[in-house]
Amino acid sequence: AGLAWSFYPFVVPDKLTIWQAASAPESLVVILVGVVVVLPIIIFYSFYAYRVFGGKATDLTYD
Repeated sequence: AGLAWSFYPFVVPDKLTIWQAASAPESLVVILVGVVVVLPIIIFYSFYAYRVFGGKATDLTYD
């Protein structure tokens, strides 16, 4: 974190800033829309899978 802070705002020291390295605003909007749509689905599915499969596994025994 200290190294990143010392370089801020440069991605490449003295050559490229964060704002120069960022994608076009239109591309960032598309990514944001994708995250807003997909992230809740992933969270819901993770919760659902935990509820369905939670408690099904038992300790491994060799009888």
